[in-house]
Amino acid sequence: MSKVNSIISYTVLVTASIVSIFPFIWMIVSSTNRSADVTQGRLLPGSHFFDNLRNLLDTVDLVPALMNSAKISIFTTVLALLIASLAGYGFEIFQSKAKDIVFNILLLSMMIPFAALMVPLFRMFGKISPVAPFLGIDTLTAVVLPTVTTAFLIFFFRQSTKMFPKDILEAGRIDGLNELGIFFRIYVPTMKTTYAAGAIITFMASWNSYLWPLVVLQSPENQTIPLLISNLGSSYSPDFGVIMTAIVIATLPSALIFFIMQKHFVAGMMGSVK
Repeated sequence: MSKVNSIISYTVLVTASIVSIFPFIWMIVSSTNRSADVTQGRLLPGSHFFDNLRNLLDTVDLVPALMNSAKISIFTTVLALLIASLAGYGFEIFQSKAKDIVFNILLLSMMIPFAALMVPLFRMFGKISPVAPFLGIDTLTAVVLPTVTTAFLIFFFRQSTKMFPKDILEAGRIDGLNELGIFFRIYVPTMKTTYAAGAIITFMASWNSYLWPLVVLQSPENQTIPLLISNLGSSYSPDFGVIMTAIVIATLPSALIFFIMQKHFVAGMMGSVK
């Protein structure tokens, strides 16, 4: 009976793995084929990757789009981790009667879809543009600012802080450290797995963001890699080999970061503190 259960379990796991990884395999294989081969459903690797790459570089400005996405993702990740960890630390460590009420309101904000906030955000940044052009419409800053505080990330850090040994905080206070000193010199190094998990989640979400950059970015030189790929697919006769090549290139940074930090990611998602 145990052998039957093992066979069933492995069969289900192998099937789920194949289903999960097939889109990535198909994407990579399609990037090596011509557009006609992709539309015909060819599943064998071809020899046209460098032709597709050359056509991609001749068609669009790939490097500026990658740089724009990198700037947005890096700044968003750094600011989001700093703000969310400070908020999560404060919600868990400091005691206040109004703390739980504020935190519950924060969690309720997760139920509001971002699409419902776009019009107010766009009008707000539109009014800021004449006063502070570097913060207004069609700037990378306008893409970053609405995403640096997320209720989920604050909740994630607060839950992880519950596992943080409070005796270390008391020892730091006895040694004369103020709260910021305790946070940066004790809390941050101890919570590195949580920061790694939060960094992966935030970076991937920012790198793949499409809707808000589509609304707020208007100049071609400010477009991000998802917008560039969308423009490739909106032509009258799209070259699917070129599109798949662009998608492969766009996938590499987030995949690389995930594989480098995957051990910390798993530990951080489990709420462990080291």
